[in-house]
Amino acid sequence: MQSIFLGRKYPSPALLLVFLSASNLHAAAKHSAGQPRPADPFLDPKDDPYNPLGYIASNTLTGIAFGFILTAALVQTFNLFKWGAWWMVCMTIGAYTFALGIACRFALHVKPESKGIYIVEYLFVILAPCAFIAADYVLLGHLARFLGSGKHLLVSPKRITIIFVISDVTTFLIQALGGAISVGANTVRGEKLGSHVFLGALVIQLISFLIFTTIFLRFMRRVHKFERDAWTLHRGNQWYNDWRTLAAALGVSCVGIIIRSLYRVVELSQGFLGPIAQNEDLFYALDTLPLFIAISVYVPFWPGRFIPRESCVARDDTTAAEPESGEKDGHGHTVTDGAEGLVAI
Repeated sequence: MQSIFLGRKYPSPALLLVFLSASNLHAAAKHSAGQPRPADPFLDPKDDPYNPLGYIASNTLTGIAFGFILTAALVQTFNLFKWGAWWMVCMTIGAYTFALGIACRFALHVKPESKGIYIVEYLFVILAPCAFIAADYVLLGHLARFLGSGKHLLVSPKRITIIFVISDVTTFLIQALGGAISVGANTVRGEKLGSHVFLGALVIQLISFLIFTTIFLRFMRRVHKFERDAWTLHRGNQWYNDWRTLAAALGVSCVGIIIRSLYRVVELSQGFLGPIAQNEDLFYALDTLPLFIAISVYVPFWPGRFIPRESCVARDDTTAAEPESGEKDGHGHTVTDGAEGLVAI
């Protein structure tokens, strides 16, 4: 693998993407060096040094997961054309990517020692959540502009998307770099360095998303406290047509992504071939299921239903939000004039 770097001072982004998944195979290859290939790969997959999963992928679990994820992607596609909100398209594309990655496990069930199939499966399963995270970042910015309450974010609605998407991309590239270091290493120390870089990137990504979630929760608290007109904007609607339901969906999505991120951090802390990484039930329970919830929650509560297309021109409040003296809301708190900048529906 080290020969790939010949003639290059730095690996290209495309190579980094491959190394992100190949690092697992590299660890497996070092583990299997000099060991005979089993005559029957299905007999003892856990102790098969050539099986990157450490088990035979279950077609039943794969079929259930693939069916649900693909259905969510198809319904999101329908919602895009019916309700708009094309700024959420990255989530829909990510859902198809995730479904394709899960579908590769059908092939791994037949050829459990195939490195090529595993690379494709691992890439798609690992990359898809980056699109889900990016969609949540974009949604919060649009929600704040729709309400005319961007001043209650720690940064402006326009910048919050840019800042966190850049963070998402950066941590992904660091993960890829960690994989590249691991693949190119000829020593145990080098392998550990690559693994630590990879793990560090996952931790940074988790911290970044936790900061985003905190900003979102703070935004909701301040809108409830200081922007009563905005908070009760849809008070005459059914609950499923109220923007606060969309905000709740965003909260559920955040919880799903956080659970998955914690799982990946703990998994990698044990190494690419650790017991958690080789447990299929944990993969579906703590990775696939939380991510499915994170995207399927938008199926009935698609943002385009709550944020009309014309609201994209809503006022972008970037100034600090400090309540004006003398004005009280229903709870007796001093409030700002939340009616300014609201978009009529």
